[in-house]
Amino acid sequence: MTDTGQAQEPASEAERLDVDTLLDDPRTRIVVCCGAGGVGKTTTAAALALRAAERGRRTVVITVDPARRLAQSMGVAELDNTPRPVPLPPPAEGAPSGTAAGSLDAMMLDMKRTFDEVVREHADPERARQILANPFYQTLATGFSGTQEYMAMEKLGQLSQSGEWDLIVVDTPPSRSALDFLDAPERLGRFLDGKLIKFLSPAGTGAFRLLGAGMNMVGSVVGKIVGTRFLSDLRSFVSAFDAVFGGFQERAERTYRLLRTSGTAFVVVATPDTDALREASYFIERLDRDSMPLAGLVVNRTHPLPPGPGAELDAERALEAATTLEEAGTHPLTVAALRLHAQRVRTHERERLSRERTLSAHPNVRVAEVAARVEDVHDLTGLREIGASLAGGGPISRGR
Repeated sequence: MTDTGQAQEPASEAERLDVDTLLDDPRTRIVVCCGAGGVGKTTTAAALALRAAERGRRTVVITVDPARRLAQSMGVAELDNTPRPVPLPPPAEGAPSGTAAGSLDAMMLDMKRTFDEVVREHADPERARQILANPFYQTLATGFSGTQEYMAMEKLGQLSQSGEWDLIVVDTPPSRSALDFLDAPERLGRFLDGKLIKFLSPAGTGAFRLLGAGMNMVGSVVGKIVGTRFLSDLRSFVSAFDAVFGGFQERAERTYRLLRTSGTAFVVVATPDTDALREASYFIERLDRDSMPLAGLVVNRTHPLPPGPGAELDAERALEAATTLEEAGTHPLTVAALRLHAQRVRTHERERLSRERTLSAHPNVRVAEVAARVEDVHDLTGLREIGASLAGGGPISRGR
């Protein structure tokens, strides 16, 4: 995933996102990087976590990136569902001596393992065994839409409750829609507490109740539709899961409330193309509607014009000059350079217009823009450069 690089001032007059102030504030306990898939959330989250650690925070970053880019960039052989320490690199050149370093841990969400851990923790051993062995549960834990997002929320709640870190950075799942991270817990809960599940439940009390004595007759009809084995697995699952379900809902609601506190900061990540910025705009509006604290917008992979006298040359004049020189049969390298400049100017202008459309709808949103890199980020040095770019391009200037 080619990602971010050198920083530049945003094209609009939007206020710059002050990343260092955000990370240094001890009241900031959670940073959630969200946005559409493929916009650089994983790299942004890792870079923020590394910069926070180097500035004195005890930081853990949780990623859900199945490509394992975070482990590779941090020089760790592999990441799993348990936070693992990441050795911080030597101080960057230009960093003042005596800068207080914190610590950095990283983990990659294992959706199934997290679900299993929750079941074992909140059910007695026999009931947990029944749930974990149930085929319907195994499908739910690995393939149901929204389970990954729900388990990311579950893991966030666990890390927050532990008190081991003073900053948690979350890389949200690569969902089709950025809003899935906020909607999934409610969607999964609605499914588990839905009328169909209740209807297919065996007799009992609690969240799942039998509708009436006619269940056996109706159940035989349903069994012909979905299969008697599936119906049996589903009945066994909801019977065993009944006692666990309430805890799921309670923890999801608690984590959702945590996301609305002033100690949480959402960083919406996008690229300067129209679709990604539209998705970012939807997310900003949703955060505002749900009264969730937005820190700002990071626009990755922008294409600033290189500084110098040629920066004022527009695309049309560059192409005209290139055509004139080409027809004269002179200066082929200059012709190529002029055409390349025209392409850059047009790309820059297209991105500028896309950003301005988004920012005009959200004039109070702080923005950090970071330019595209030639190659992927593949080590801690690259992540450090991204962090410096996000913070405005300077070295780590102070510790906590």
